[in-house]
Amino acid sequence: MSLTIAVIVGSLRKDSFNAKLADALARLAPADVEFRRLRIDDLPLYNQDDDDSPPAPVTRLKEGIRQADGLLFVTPEYNRSIPGVLKNALDHASRPYGDSAFPDKPAGIIGVSIGAIGTAAAQQHLRTILAYLDMPTLGQPEAFLKADDVLDDNGGIAEGSRKFLQGWMDAYLDWVRRHA
Repeated sequence: MSLTIAVIVGSLRKDSFNAKLADALARLAPADVEFRRLRIDDLPLYNQDDDDSPPAPVTRLKEGIRQADGLLFVTPEYNRSIPGVLKNALDHASRPYGDSAFPDKPAGIIGVSIGAIGTAAAQQHLRTILAYLDMPTLGQPEAFLKADDVLDDNGGIAEGSRKFLQGWMDAYLDWVRRHA
């Protein structure tokens, strides 16, 4: 069964560790899985007044989510939570009430940071949001990653982390196949 996975990276930084991780994870998937990174950098701040006539970037985001079999969230942690840009994207794609793009889309959450807890708090907050959005989310294995341990100098997966991340990717894709 071929799959399309929409990828949302919660970082806008040009040299984002999480963008590098998202690209590296895609290379661990079999050939019948297509990863499509969804843009969130051009979304305006969510304003309920725009619900009846959403801006083009919002329509594009929601369509990208709807066309996917599953979603992969790759996010850093800012102040023990998810980045504002990611929360903004979640708000846009879940509104207006009754027109959410998220229900029943299987999700995976992973993240990398320079800190020792490796996005654990951000991932927990994101799990709470995704539960409310009615998205079945992979529970195990969890992956709280430290950039120095996971990424090599070329932005790929470091040899010592390859087996673990391949196992994570395999579990995630099995999850999507079961729930898509």
